[in-house]
Amino acid sequence: MAALHVAREAIAAAGWSASDLADTVLFLGTSRGTADGWIDPWPTRRAFPLMSASNSLHSEPAAAISIELGIRGPWQVQASGCAAGLDALGMAALWLQAGLADRALVVAVDLPLSPTLLASYAATGILSINGLNDPYSPETRGILPAEAAAAIAIRRCSSRSHPLLRGYMANADGADPIGMPKGAPGVAALLRQAREKFGRPVALCPHASGTRSHATLEPAAILQALGPDTAIRPIKPFLGHGIGGGGLLETTILAAYLAAKQLPPTPPDITCPPGLSMTPAALPPSATIFKLASALGGKNALIALQASP
Repeated sequence: MAALHVAREAIAAAGWSASDLADTVLFLGTSRGTADGWIDPWPTRRAFPLMSASNSLHSEPAAAISIELGIRGPWQVQASGCAAGLDALGMAALWLQAGLADRALVVAVDLPLSPTLLASYAATGILSINGLNDPYSPETRGILPAEAAAAIAIRRCSSRSHPLLRGYMANADGADPIGMPKGAPGVAALLRQAREKFGRPVALCPHASGTRSHATLEPAAILQALGPDTAIRPIKPFLGHGIGGGGLLETTILAAYLAAKQLPPTPPDITCPPGLSMTPAALPPSATIFKLASALGGKNALIALQASP
């Protein structure tokens, strides 16, 4: 299981022992849990009749991680589509900041490469029809789904839950089950609120889904909220769209670069929306960077990260 694999890696990197895990809290972000293998059984996956009921639950990966790793603190599942990974990280940070736990394991996973699920994306009109992975190009025609899993172990320290994590914010459009409303007011409002709370970011890692409407609405909202020449660093051109697992995967990549006092590279031959920028390459000490995610149904989530001083 991808979720269990990345969870083990995060715990090993953090150096947590079995006794540390006993009261760790677990937050998992996913759009569908293991439903992909349940809807369209994978040839390499053995069928266990005993697991038939649990395979249909979004919570199965969280339960499996808890059981396999001996995590006996509470676990929670955020199933907010493409925002799920950021929501899981944000909720874990809030738990630690509130003193409800000392350690949290955050995992996000999505394995959407299932014929039935891909057909549902196509029927909705959001699946790419030309294979172009350039989310702001005038020729973009939809998302390119990819499998994604990521995990991060965080612990309470002073007023923060992680030395790079400044905070989390979220809102909802309350407008449409599929697309952003005209003007993307939810995204613009979230970015303005984040700017007021955390300051103007040096760079923004946008959602950059690749749908035609998103390609125009998201840049306009960024310009409205953060102003011209805002530097963006889309990561999906390297990875594809990991749906509920993608946001946390992109965040862990950002965090790794920030720990090294760098920004991720600019994707080659990528379209930059007018008015925005894909510079600077240099990263000032303690600079703030935003990671944004937007989900079907109108859920917007934002994580503010800070570079090493």
